[in-house]
Amino acid sequence: MLRTPVDPRFSDIPEAVVASKRGWTLPLVWLIPAVALVIGAWLAVTTILARGPTITISFNTAEGLEAAKTKIKFRSVDIGEVTQVKVSKDGLQGVVATAQLVNEAQPYLVEDTRFWVARPRVAGGQVSGLGTLFSGSYIGVDPGKSDTVRHEFVGLETPPIITGDVPGRQFVLHSEELGSLGIGSPVYYRQVEVGSVVAHELNKDGKDVMLKIFVKTPYDEYVTSNTRFWNASGIDVAMDATGIKVDTQSLASILIGGIAFETPPDPSPASPAAENRAFALANSRAQALKNADPIALPVILYFTESLRGLLIGAPVDFRGITIGEVKSMNVEYDETQGQYRLPVGVTVYPGRLQALAATGQTATTTTDPAVRRARLNAMIEHGLRGQLRTGNLLTGQLYVAMDFFPDEPKAQMDWTRTPPVMPTVMGSMTQVQETLHLLARKLEKVPLDQIGGDLRQTLRTLNRTLESADKLVKGLDADVTPSARIALDDAHRTLNTANHMLASDAPLQSDLRESLRELSRAGRALRTLAEGLERHPEALIRGKKEERR
Repeated sequence: MLRTPVDPRFSDIPEAVVASKRGWTLPLVWLIPAVALVIGAWLAVTTILARGPTITISFNTAEGLEAAKTKIKFRSVDIGEVTQVKVSKDGLQGVVATAQLVNEAQPYLVEDTRFWVARPRVAGGQVSGLGTLFSGSYIGVDPGKSDTVRHEFVGLETPPIITGDVPGRQFVLHSEELGSLGIGSPVYYRQVEVGSVVAHELNKDGKDVMLKIFVKTPYDEYVTSNTRFWNASGIDVAMDATGIKVDTQSLASILIGGIAFETPPDPSPASPAAENRAFALANSRAQALKNADPIALPVILYFTESLRGLLIGAPVDFRGITIGEVKSMNVEYDETQGQYRLPVGVTVYPGRLQALAATGQTATTTTDPAVRRARLNAMIEHGLRGQLRTGNLLTGQLYVAMDFFPDEPKAQMDWTRTPPVMPTVMGSMTQVQETLHLLARKLEKVPLDQIGGDLRQTLRTLNRTLESADKLVKGLDADVTPSARIALDDAHRTLNTANHMLASDAPLQSDLRESLRELSRAGRALRTLAEGLERHPEALIRGKKEERR
């Protein structure tokens, strides 16, 4: 490298030396923002990790919901907050509430977890949510027991009657109609409230109603496979030979309905029923506790009199024992006889007629249809008939009676029909009405006008006779009375004379007493004479001996 010659005039100036490049250093002023950035990042990560999951809950309405204000509570402890409330996408499914939960709430987010808006309510005879009048509405949580995780839920419109933390079991009841039952209606066992109705819905086929009830522990152990349930709503009033009976479970069951259950006594007690076991719900306790009959025989009875007062379910009675019930009523026109007939369909339980069987026959013989048919034919031959009778004169209710009428014409069971037809006789009240009708017809034939005329003539004759008798009495009073008065005066004087003669100091009485004394002395003398002659009979010949001196 060639160097440029240096001017001697500038030789005293120092020569510049090229220094090597030094490393980059951070200024101290940037240290504080760096520390703040690290702290902020740490706080953000901590907040994100502690924030917990985000869920959505669908409701029909946004009443009681408010973003950044409505809390989510479990056992009165805040576990989250509603962050957003908006209308659903299609606008027809209500509203969707987005909520941010704490990290500890993660185990609660399973498939059967339930959410609802807690607000003041009065339902099922109970008042709930009064605390929200001051603190505001909130979303309640009932954690489920499923293993399936879920973050989208459909909220309940009403709070659940029984939460998942209450021990007990759920059962299913089937009924023909709901009646006055509803969600929250109590369930009773021996008039003790042990549970409630938690849900009800109409079955898909529309033939009956399904109810879900919850029975708390330890009362759920009393529900066995043989337990009977019945609708205990309202007041059950029954009138029989012992008087009027009124039965009800409680005042609440009268107002909002209720269900009761009981297990009939059984020599071999059954084990507790499994959860969600299905039972039938009867309309009354008597119907629920009625023994199930394994054999049922449908029968048709034709009547010609009015069926007013006969109801579906009326008993079929045999001398005070219920052997069946009425199932249907209809009307038919008999063209051969030109009149209307009223067919009544009844169900007879042959097992209840076992007492009519001969001694020694077992129940297995009655299960044979041929044996049952022969036995029923024999009863018809001996006069078994169906008849309508009045069960209550006050209400006019009718029932079907089966009894023997041996004087009725012979008849047979018509087994060619399905169901078979049993012969009948006229009802007792109808017989009385026909008798009165015949009596009225006979009375119409009686010549009442002629009888009335003869009666008036007889009354006139009787009146004249009474007038003659009155005149005779007056004549007797005028003619006979003076003579009768004189005769009475004479009789009175005669009685006075007799009284004087019979008085104790009367001369006749003194003379009579003296005469009686003389007769007494004469009697004693005769007795002395008789005794002497008895001792000395020879005195009649020799005379009385002289006494020695």
